[in-house]
Amino acid sequence: MNLIERSPYGPILPLQPSTPCVSIVEDDICLRESLALLISNEGWTVRSFASAQEFLSHAGDSVPTCLILDLWLPDMSALDLQLAIEPAKRPPIIFLSRYTHIPSSVCAIKAGALDFLIKPVDEQRLLGLLKIGLNQDRERRAKLAERERLQRRFESLTPREREVLPLVVEGFRNKQSAAHLGISAITFQIHRTNVMRKMNARSLAALVRMAIALEISMTL
Repeated sequence: MNLIERSPYGPILPLQPSTPCVSIVEDDICLRESLALLISNEGWTVRSFASAQEFLSHAGDSVPTCLILDLWLPDMSALDLQLAIEPAKRPPIIFLSRYTHIPSSVCAIKAGALDFLIKPVDEQRLLGLLKIGLNQDRERRAKLAERERLQRRFESLTPREREVLPLVVEGFRNKQSAAHLGISAITFQIHRTNVMRKMNARSLAALVRMAIALEISMTL
């Protein structure tokens, strides 16, 4: 069975929900197709693009992703393309170039590029980097998803409960916290219980970690 489909931009392996994806932005069609074949043989999905604009018009994928980016693109600087991707959504990037260009490689690495490879590409080196990049993006997405879950829980708190949360994680006693808010200790305890329940925190330590992840100020 032929798993590779054809497109104007080269071979594309049909996307599967759990399959990591590698995007290639390369104007050399021969190199683009050879890389796509190499990568698809590893079982990963391949998205191929001939220009920066074609890549930017793509909606993106909801699976772990790594980007292979030719340094010299016909319509946009690859470094500009790197910066055009929102940092929070920027996948690990492997830059390709026909020759060493130290200023560009330094800029790329400083902006978070995974590596800078010289053509012709060492296939095993590239595949090893892709595995590292896909694992990094998998971890990034997991942290982002957890942050979003925590944010939704935090948004379910009432305004008063949001005032209670930092007092709880600071470790103040109920009477101290209640006096700070101008409420009774019993009322404060009720709010505290609601905070723990809504945040799904099984312990104070868990709630503290959540507050840190949400960057909730704990300085009074």
